[in-house]
Amino acid sequence: MVIDFHAHIYPEKIAAKAVASIEEFYKIKMQNDGTPEGLLESGRRGGIDRFVVFSAAATAERVASINDYIAKVCKDQVCKEQAGKPIEFIGFGTLHPDLKDPGAEIERLMGLGLVGIKLHPDMQKFNIDDERMMKIYALLEGKLPVVFHSGDYRYPFSHPARLAKVLDKFPKLTVVAAHFGGWSLFDLALEYFRSRHCYLDVSSSIPFLGLRRAEELIGIYGAERILFGSDYPMWDPAVCLEEFNKLKLKDADRELILCGNARRLLGANRKV
Repeated sequence: MVIDFHAHIYPEKIAAKAVASIEEFYKIKMQNDGTPEGLLESGRRGGIDRFVVFSAAATAERVASINDYIAKVCKDQVCKEQAGKPIEFIGFGTLHPDLKDPGAEIERLMGLGLVGIKLHPDMQKFNIDDERMMKIYALLEGKLPVVFHSGDYRYPFSHPARLAKVLDKFPKLTVVAAHFGGWSLFDLALEYFRSRHCYLDVSSSIPFLGLRRAEELIGIYGAERILFGSDYPMWDPAVCLEEFNKLKLKDADRELILCGNARRLLGANRKV
């Protein structure tokens, strides 16, 4: 089994606009259209069985509608799977520091079948260690895993040092620090996450690091902490998996990264 733990999806009617916005944000040409259908197509080509899907809310007002959308897409895809299509979506919701009642939204999104949270501090424009977020982390601790966009030399919001503070304050919070813990700050992230408890994913990393450095980082962190992810629609998941499989890893470590760690992480909330 292969589980891609990092995929963004958007409704077809706004996907082109969302992709254009991401292209402008990162100054890079996107490789995919951002729709669930585009993700499925890549999954079929690449032999990917499961995708953890999400979308971050730019404002508090958009949180509920995004969570509704992700839940609906996941439910629809499960129905398709039962009709003979093997790929399944596993939905993560989103939150925002300006939510008036985050506790109620957490309970609601769990009721919808969402099994985790994705936060993108750079796009949502809040510091990971913002005091407003502390009550949210307390509500999530021991309940739902959180995928954080982490690192970007251009912005202070998602600096690894900020996430390290959260890890120290909430030791039972299950965290995935995306992009080897610090996109464009990969080696700096080592200072903060090498000895702290969190998972890390490989999304948007290997092309920048190169195969040898990616192998070294996996060795340093330990394969039991690493998750495969593509960062769709930034990159094509089928191509990302092909690139990942070029890494010189032990078979047991490869299996952990491609599915074992994800299954363990999600096990309490989602049978995969």
